[in-house]
Amino acid sequence: MDIPLRGAAEKLLIKAPPPKTLSIRPTDFGRLTPKLLVKEGDTVPAGAPVFADKYRPRILFTTPLGGKVAAVVRGAKRKLLEIRIEAQEEVAPLRFTAARPYLLSREQIVTTLLQSGCWPNIRQRPYGIIADPEQTPRAIFISAFDTAPLAPDLDFILAEHQADLQYGIDILYRLCPERIHWSIHSRTPQNGVVRRVNKVHLHTFTGPHPCGNVGVQIHHIAPLSKGEVIWTVDPQAVIIIGRLFATGLLDARKIVALTGPSAPEPCYISTIPGMPLHRLPQIGLFNPRVRYISGNCLTGENVGFNGSLGFYHSQITLLPEGDYQVLLGWAKLWRSIRKHPQDTNTRGGVRAFVMNNLYAKVLPMDIYPVYLLKAILSGAIDQMEALGIYEVIEEDFALCEYVCPSKIEIQNILGRGIDLMIKEMS
Repeated sequence: MDIPLRGAAEKLLIKAPPPKTLSIRPTDFGRLTPKLLVKEGDTVPAGAPVFADKYRPRILFTTPLGGKVAAVVRGAKRKLLEIRIEAQEEVAPLRFTAARPYLLSREQIVTTLLQSGCWPNIRQRPYGIIADPEQTPRAIFISAFDTAPLAPDLDFILAEHQADLQYGIDILYRLCPERIHWSIHSRTPQNGVVRRVNKVHLHTFTGPHPCGNVGVQIHHIAPLSKGEVIWTVDPQAVIIIGRLFATGLLDARKIVALTGPSAPEPCYISTIPGMPLHRLPQIGLFNPRVRYISGNCLTGENVGFNGSLGFYHSQITLLPEGDYQVLLGWAKLWRSIRKHPQDTNTRGGVRAFVMNNLYAKVLPMDIYPVYLLKAILSGAIDQMEALGIYEVIEEDFALCEYVCPSKIEIQNILGRGIDLMIKEMS
């Protein structure tokens, strides 16, 4: 189902001004315990690590901006929430290995990706966590289109970066030869950039959201079984990897779509992850009646006006707050989906988790979502395995949450199930 929101980005690309500060948030990566590697006052060049995965210390998280560590922000129980970098142009960036892919061994490529901080761009299924560099995947999946509400046009984004895109594909090919799956939508123009990629298995999908989710594509091309590992990479991450090995520098620039009914100037913006939203002129002035979301309206994070762009996000969505009551709104939602208000109102409150067939209508996978969710709530690991927990992550169930008449936080439940599997099966 496609959600008809207003505010799609115009195909106008604006280069954001260089950020004066940058936020690096361990919470963007999820399901890891960060180990801080810097302290306030340290000077760090672009490409230098600022924290690592405590239990997999080879996985480093680096700053794309050179400067001074202005603040280390902690929350309850000293949980590391944010590292703020204050830009200093005179700090020279670190240099990494630059060479043609065929001249590099697999270990050299993995080492460079780890040292530069590009490795977190590679995630694995099951669980949607950062990939284990010690494992070899069964395949690599890349979705070259996005069907989420107001999603950016990836063919437009990739148009000026075809060389870096192919360079990145060549690097990934060295990690997983002959097993890179590249998915496009049937609406993609015949002369589109995404149709001109080499060394991949090309697949064409058609239909509404969530067919752009890589999990749905894996399910229909090569379903995941217990004990198998598949890697997934975002197309813009492929470009960043390509630039790394072409130039030897960490260049984390990406193009982000500014969208939503409350966006004063919907457009495409060239910036870097961690950029404060309020530093983007196209965001406009603070409005307390607007929700500022890093990501799309189904799976993004409410970061607020003073928040920053998430590491994995290629979209910013501005929605009107819907803090008002609607009489019998829960009953009207499904029938009036095409006339749904363009705001955040849930049209009802949380109530009993009732059996229904709405979830199956918006989940194009051979999975029984209600039974899987109830198995998670009961902690039945064997049933969770049998019902497909290895094949899905939160984004795959986002539409189920949207249409849920009980207003259940379905993505939260699925996330708890994934956490339980990681804890019990690792």
